Amino acid sequence: MKLKQLAATAGAALLTALALPADAHAAAIACGGAVSTQNIGAQGCISAERWKDGRVFMRNITAHAVITNSRAHATYVDYEAYFRIREGGHWVKLGNGRTIVQRRSTIGPIELGNSDRVCGPVNATAEIRVHVRPAGGAWSNWSGAATKQCQT
Repeated sequence: MKLKQLAATAGAALLTALALPADAHAAAIACGGAVSTQNIGAQGCISAERWKDGRVFMRNITAHAVITNSRAHATYVDYEAYFRIREGGHWVKLGNGRTIVQRRSTIGPIELGNSDRVCGPVNATAEIRVHVRPAGGAWSNWSGAATKQCQT
């Protein structure tokens, strides 16, 4: 009986520890709309973490993706992520790569790339866009997400 109580207490403590964030300043991830091509779906996501370098406030913009494979077999999926500041910015490639997604499963959010920027005098909107393609297939449309990342 004591062993069961000890196991239950240890299990509850472990679940509590897992539920608490490892970093109190960790950024939340916001996702945009979903796109798909040839039974591979993707959702572009963005996170923005504000930090301070001396007296200068900075932000770390990270592009993520949630990728779904509804095929009956595993497949390699290529991805690309781009970033811009909406107010007058141009699209800059953050990252690209390839991952395998098992049959009828979803992975992510996986980090596709990131960029550090100085927080400007206005609270500018950061945007990302992501697209995917199955190996040898066609690229999906863009899935985007945006955030105002330098709130005080």
